[in-house]
Amino acid sequence: MAERLTLIRLRPDPVLDWSGPLGASQAVLRAAYPQARQIVVRFEGLPATAEAPARRRRWPWFGRDDHPASIDEADVEAGQAGLVWSNMLLHASGDPLALLGRWQRALAIDGFVMFSMLGPGSLPELRELYRERRWGEPMLPFVDMHDIGDMLVHSGFADPVMDQETLTLTWPDAASLLRELRTLGANVSPHRYQGLRTPRWRERLLAALAGFASEAGRPQLSFELVYGHAFKAAPREPVRLSRRKD
Repeated sequence: MAERLTLIRLRPDPVLDWSGPLGASQAVLRAAYPQARQIVVRFEGLPATAEAPARRRRWPWFGRDDHPASIDEADVEAGQAGLVWSNMLLHASGDPLALLGRWQRALAIDGFVMFSMLGPGSLPELRELYRERRWGEPMLPFVDMHDIGDMLVHSGFADPVMDQETLTLTWPDAASLLRELRTLGANVSPHRYQGLRTPRWRERLLAALAGFASEAGRPQLSFELVYGHAFKAAPREPVRLSRRKD
């Protein structure tokens, strides 16, 4: 995402980091736009990050701090932001269309959104394992990037650009894999296993994850990363047809 910022010549101010606590984007945004005001958007159920302590301010914000201010999502005013940045959040939304609509409202005319998310090609190994063992669903289904592109247009964005890549990550052992996988969020699928898992089940899961070994013997999983950006264009004036009087 940081590499894609260099393709856009706009100098947005302020910049809204709408990533949640796992976005890890403060240094990236500060390097790209050192003069811009940075604000972390907080939303219900997610705490402020260590990089962005919870110092609530209402719009507008004054001054440029080493640590950006944070603001509740409900306090973000419409039509003010130059950039809405969201790293690895959209796939966790239960209503991505509604979230895109909130981003569009927050942006000023000619402002832009830039985001990353997991695509449906992510974690096929884990899905197959859960299907074979009849363990329910390990996660919500992820939305295809073409559908996200359609949602951007429906939300009022212009010139959406979407692309993707698939990465394979490895870990030293299954316990490390599972520990990092849990940082991606909870399993909120309505088809997940209803009830508590046992320590014995966890041992079976770890043994199965260890079976996803690379040639080097390290457990691995595949992730489809989806990137997108789009602009907020000026609203179009409705065409009025007048009748000629003969």
